[in-house]
Amino acid sequence: MNDDVRALLATALADTATVWTLGGFGALAEFRRDADEPTEHVVGGRFGLVTPRGGLAFDPRAPIVPIAYETALPGGWSHAVALCLPDDRCSAIRPLTVTEIGPDHGALRARDAGAILFDLGLALPQADIHLRTENPADLASLRRVCGHPAHAPSSPVAELLAVGALDFVVVTPLGRIEVFARRAPIRAGAPRGFVVPQILAARRTHVATAPIPHGLVPCAYLQPPHPCRDGGGRPMPFQSERYAAFQALYARWGDPEHVALKHSLLMGAPLAPSHANRRTRALARIARAQSAALAGEPR
Repeated sequence: MNDDVRALLATALADTATVWTLGGFGALAEFRRDADEPTEHVVGGRFGLVTPRGGLAFDPRAPIVPIAYETALPGGWSHAVALCLPDDRCSAIRPLTVTEIGPDHGALRARDAGAILFDLGLALPQADIHLRTENPADLASLRRVCGHPAHAPSSPVAELLAVGALDFVVVTPLGRIEVFARRAPIRAGAPRGFVVPQILAARRTHVATAPIPHGLVPCAYLQPPHPCRDGGGRPMPFQSERYAAFQALYARWGDPEHVALKHSLLMGAPLAPSHANRRTRALARIARAQSAALAGEPR
């Protein structure tokens, strides 16, 4: 990664309100942390951090391409920065069934390096989705399902995922997120993993509303704090500092044509009929929502 990308990631890592996701469409890990949560360095010279509940790390050699964008929502908008790689970096052949990988030599913590990784065989183009354990009973259970689909009727994978009994590890060519096995019931704001077979069946690299340029594959996303919603997604009074912070990211890492068009719309220019398409109409809705927020109008 170049210095600008490293600075982007370092700033986001320092902000405890930033939410990170890593993986693919239908299977991913989410990492977040509390403001007072202790952190430690990642082993192996990687760029990231670890908390008692999980961690994330980036490969400093990865040619990460950030793409900042906004998405229209009913009555508002969302924003994110997709961390992408060229599609030829996401072309590895991956298992189609549960497969024992062996000790996790890439673990974020040295004490986890001896635990055994099992690839769930989801065959995402940009990510390997794993469970990790040292527990003999869980090892035996997962070994029995090796060679079979993760969501076969007799597979224990769905239950293990639901209860968070094992470490959930997502690995991509740009880095990894680990969600450590839960010792207590999950609570709001905790790192967590998702595997949704119905979404996986679509075999997409990303949601259709994300304007990812052709030739790039999103492997991770950082979601800076939103100006109109708290960390739990609940409405809150408009925060101009948060708005300005993301607009700076959008200007630096967004599509220049989209950035320019939204700016003109915010200044009151109409959307020309000749320029109307799904994306530009979405930008017009975003501009209207942001204009209302900036004016202090109730949502």
